[in-house]
Amino acid sequence: MPPVRWAGTVYHGLPPDLLPFNPVPHGRYLAFLGRISPEKRPDRAIEIATRAGAQLQIAAKIDKVDQVYWSEVVEPLIKKSLNVEFVGEINEREKADFLANADALLFPIDWPEPFGLVMIEAMSCGTPVIAFRQGSAAEVVDDGRSGALVGDIDQAVAAVTRVRRFDRARVRNSFQRRYTIERVAFQYTRIYCNVPGARTSATGRERRPRLVAAANRTEDMIGVESGVL
Repeated sequence: MPPVRWAGTVYHGLPPDLLPFNPVPHGRYLAFLGRISPEKRPDRAIEIATRAGAQLQIAAKIDKVDQVYWSEVVEPLIKKSLNVEFVGEINEREKADFLANADALLFPIDWPEPFGLVMIEAMSCGTPVIAFRQGSAAEVVDDGRSGALVGDIDQAVAAVTRVRRFDRARVRNSFQRRYTIERVAFQYTRIYCNVPGARTSATGRERRPRLVAAANRTEDMIGVESGVL
């Protein structure tokens, strides 16, 4: 975007206790959470789980615009797949249990995803993410640490067979270092304080150096990685 004077990029964040860490999932299933839509590719998720011999639970809403895709593509696949359960749309409380008890989140997107909030929701629970390398996925997922980045269904199936080797505490740690809401606040503070002419007090006096230094010290205290802006 050449006309835009880009000041920085701030990734989404979540309160650290919104979706609590679960070191021992009890569900023994793969999770798909989102919308039933062609770009989210639940059909891929079904194929991946079937070929890997894994159970799959799909928690998703069906918008009117995607009704045909559901009726003609996804629903027939679910009906003939004994390993797949369609849960339907879930609320926030149900989401925490759904993600926390999954072995992994499948994120088989087929479009330039702007962010993908569900990926960091899963990480918050300690649940690794198996994501197709599209859009933001390569920036959000720490390949080999908080999940696996794959290029096709064969690679995704292979990743599913290895998913229980992931250290869920390391997945959660990746979330804490990169995606807490505190990190978001400090990043915005740093950007705002570095805008030319920014004033940070009612008297109009500039206090940018002190505020930026405070933000940097706080980031160091919570163990946040650099290089995100």
